[in-house]
Amino acid sequence: MATLGAHLHDSDPLAKATAMGADAVQFFLGDPQGWAAPTLPGGRDPEQVRSEFAAAGMIAYIHAPYGINVASPNNRIRIPSRKLLEQQLNAAASIGAAGLIVHGGHVTAGTDPDEGYQSWRKAIERIGRPLPMLIENTAGGDGAMARSLDNLARLWDAIGAAGGDDVGFCLDTCHANSAGEDLAGIVDRVKATIGRIDLVHCNNSRDEFGSGRDRHAPLQSGTIDPALIVSVVQAAGTPVICETPDPAADIRWLRAKLPPTS
Repeated sequence: MATLGAHLHDSDPLAKATAMGADAVQFFLGDPQGWAAPTLPGGRDPEQVRSEFAAAGMIAYIHAPYGINVASPNNRIRIPSRKLLEQQLNAAASIGAAGLIVHGGHVTAGTDPDEGYQSWRKAIERIGRPLPMLIENTAGGDGAMARSLDNLARLWDAIGAAGGDDVGFCLDTCHANSAGEDLAGIVDRVKATIGRIDLVHCNNSRDEFGSGRDRHAPLQSGTIDPALIVSVVQAAGTPVICETPDPAADIRWLRAKLPPTS
């Protein structure tokens, strides 16, 4: 079966993910809205976290704080963003996480988007990556670096110019739908554009197609046809994280819908 996991806000994400029968779990290393250095679940040390996850056979993904924006033209945001992103990458690697997910960020109104792409290039050149860093597509914003496939093409050109062939991509189904990208055939279009998908954030949407809004819904009850979400998961063939109100129920539903792998 596909690797299916949940995003959890919990002091012991391993125990909660195990109890719901997940194969993987995604969580934050601290306050998702803050700028403090990373902290580990329950105050454990890195080796303890690593060994507990390994013993449970649980895959860990870390989501970087939402405020990180390495594309920002504002030095007071861009430079701390680079610092915090590197801290997050190192902390995630120390616990044996499979990857760290970070949003593509944006430039402010009136700023040439190319400035943001070049800021990403510099970030890729300067920040060490001891584990896979997965850039996630975003739902809205005219200055977003990773909203549309055209944006992604420009971003990956900048990343490639910086030698970032190891940088991965996380496809969020809610974000894509809200950005006005048809989910039918999106896996093939993304792979034709940037060559890869490494993780799927499997979410329905509370809002209509092209809304630009990022409000997740349960897989069976949002505005996106649930069958279309299943088709994205099948086509991508990657691990899946449900960032929904009841991820345990959505994992069970997905397992019932997905055919066993050979």
